[in-house]
Amino acid sequence: MADANIFPALIAHCKEYGYIFPSSEIYDGLSAVYDYGQNGSQLKKNIRDYWWKSMTQFNENIVGIDAAIFMHPITWKASGHVDSFSDPMIDNKDSNKRYRVDHLIEGFAEELRDKGGEGDKEKADEIISSMEKLIAADDFEGLKKLIEDNKIKCAISKTCNWTDIRQFNLMFSTEMGSVAEEANTIYLRPETAQGIFVNFLNVQKTGRMKIPFGIAQTGKAFRNEIVARQFIFRMREFEQMEMQFFVRPGTQMEWYNYWKAERLKWHESIGIPAEKLKFHDHVKLAHYADAAVDIEFEFPFGWKELEGIHSRTDYDLSRHQQFSKKKLQYFDNDLKEDGKPYGNYIPYVVETSVGLDRLVLAILSIAYQEEKWNKEDGTEDSRVVLKIPAKLAPVKLAILPLIKKDGLPEIAKQVMSDCKQSFQCFYEEKDAIGKRYRRMDAIGTPFCVTIDHQTKEDNMVTIRYRDTMAQERIALSDVRKIVSKKVEE
Repeated sequence: MADANIFPALIAHCKEYGYIFPSSEIYDGLSAVYDYGQNGSQLKKNIRDYWWKSMTQFNENIVGIDAAIFMHPITWKASGHVDSFSDPMIDNKDSNKRYRVDHLIEGFAEELRDKGGEGDKEKADEIISSMEKLIAADDFEGLKKLIEDNKIKCAISKTCNWTDIRQFNLMFSTEMGSVAEEANTIYLRPETAQGIFVNFLNVQKTGRMKIPFGIAQTGKAFRNEIVARQFIFRMREFEQMEMQFFVRPGTQMEWYNYWKAERLKWHESIGIPAEKLKFHDHVKLAHYADAAVDIEFEFPFGWKELEGIHSRTDYDLSRHQQFSKKKLQYFDNDLKEDGKPYGNYIPYVVETSVGLDRLVLAILSIAYQEEKWNKEDGTEDSRVVLKIPAKLAPVKLAILPLIKKDGLPEIAKQVMSDCKQSFQCFYEEKDAIGKRYRRMDAIGTPFCVTIDHQTKEDNMVTIRYRDTMAQERIALSDVRKIVSKKVEE
């Protein structure tokens, strides 16, 4: 069950422990833009690296590229973004606050459901159903009437004084050129997929790739979200991890179902519980798609999209072929094996697209726990801990000399030197050992090793496990081996 009350505490924790900061905070910040701190950037990198490895190393027929953020402006005409990449928005005349229409109506429906009455739930369902039909029909007058008939109010002004609904393009534009008068308008990419499509032939020919094969990419994308919200869930600058899988026409549903199952298993493999994930089939398909599903995650604020899997048919390559006047076809030698003639065709595409920032938020949402328990003397103790899976944790091992003298720091630094080549380590000798344990719990460090006076006599150290707080003595020489093995589990 989602716990919205924990969300503000998680946001505060992310700032306090070096995960995520408001961008340009000393200048009062920039709306819906965030910076990743020392621990957040490492967590993000670990997730990105694991995805990249899963795609390009574990699959023999998937390779990766890194396309530029700037692309020829016709790219976005061909993809349809220039003409149709927009959201219906509405303004409240009294507060001047702008809302995305679907978010405004969905928020009202959620409030109805929270009232708990049977009639309220039925009404909420009816409102959502009407909204989906009106959006599908691009019926803006109908959407406004739906808002007015249900007396949906602005959260700030508490009034129903609305403007007409208008479309707002979500792409950021800029100019390229040394002189403003000669500049051409170009766009910051709103998705990474088009960089894959325009490089389809480059990769296929240079890599001698045979259908079916995939091209993977991670990178920044930019969307001028009018209503950005919920921390890093919806931002104006974000990072995507996408893979476009090129297949023979007629086999797309087989591969669509394959990648649905594979991507769900992958999310579970990084520590997301199965009960926190579900499929949500699209009611309204994009005009170019013949199937689409979201993998949703139960965030503290409810079930939301984490990853999309789409069967995009041959729309993308066909459009780029049309606008570029360059053939983007594949010569399939294997068709002869099926008793068919050799031939050229434009491949179909099955896409998997996951938001890296949303994955970071999902992992942190699961990991954040506030624990309390009674000690043996009857007093209460507590801690805040991030139970991040060890393979993703920013710091794997904290190395802690019990005191700052008697040769213990020297032994600890030798452990640090031995282990830091294999995984991320953190050395600290300030404060009592209990305070240091709590700090490592809050950061999410899965293992701590303490060097004490007994270490000098028997070459043994104490290893502490974050999740259980259990401690055991292990050989000083085994620290790296034991931690490496547990990180890989």
